[in-house]
Amino acid sequence: MPNLQQLIDSHRRAVFFGGAGVSTESGIPDFRSVDGLYRQAYAYPPETILSHSFFERNPEEFYRFYREKMLLLDVRPNAAHDKLARLEAAGRLSAVVTQNIDGLHQMAGSRTVWELHGSIHRNHCLTCGRTYDARFMLESRGVPRCACGGAVRPDVVLYEEGLDDAVLEGATAAIAQADLLIIGGTSLAVYPAAGLLQFFRGDAVVQINRDPTPYDGRATLCLHEGIGKVLGDIQVNPL
Repeated sequence: MPNLQQLIDSHRRAVFFGGAGVSTESGIPDFRSVDGLYRQAYAYPPETILSHSFFERNPEEFYRFYREKMLLLDVRPNAAHDKLARLEAAGRLSAVVTQNIDGLHQMAGSRTVWELHGSIHRNHCLTCGRTYDARFMLESRGVPRCACGGAVRPDVVLYEEGLDDAVLEGATAAIAQADLLIIGGTSLAVYPAAGLLQFFRGDAVVQINRDPTPYDGRATLCLHEGIGKVLGDIQVNPL
């Protein structure tokens, strides 16, 4: 069985599909693993607070959670982000498809990034459409307000909302055209994002995740290790 280095070196159109586990090594928590501290500070689980209906019904509480737990602007890319950016620059990686909203792939230098669930770095006024950055959101109080008085909302996909059509189309096309699919840091439990894997037509799949996933049995290579170490050990060889 070929190892990861051999698979990367023998393919030309690799695509990386990643989830929360890519960013946990940068210090960003995985909200699907709810610990006692969250339950002490909030009356609802994160997945309830981050839903469209809760946002509409209780925006003040939504933004309190959003500022404290999601606007982590001092975090930096880790070895996985850095290596993926280098693989793209070398022509080895065609695209990153991510479920994360932290913008760390772009910060590391990745250029073709399909953000399935949006980004904390894009925010817009619901009244006039004016855009704001994440720092504005962090420093605002209560429901953030535009200069026009309208509420400013983050461009993130909440539970109960659909994915952006253009992003979905781009991500699907990238996966469909890939000859190697590297899946990392995701339990593949969130749909419709995980459903995009059905469009892969290449000949090799690598699964990198600390815990088993439903896709392990279909993988050419399955690695139950930290993604930062696995990708950090990869050499970026020229085509």
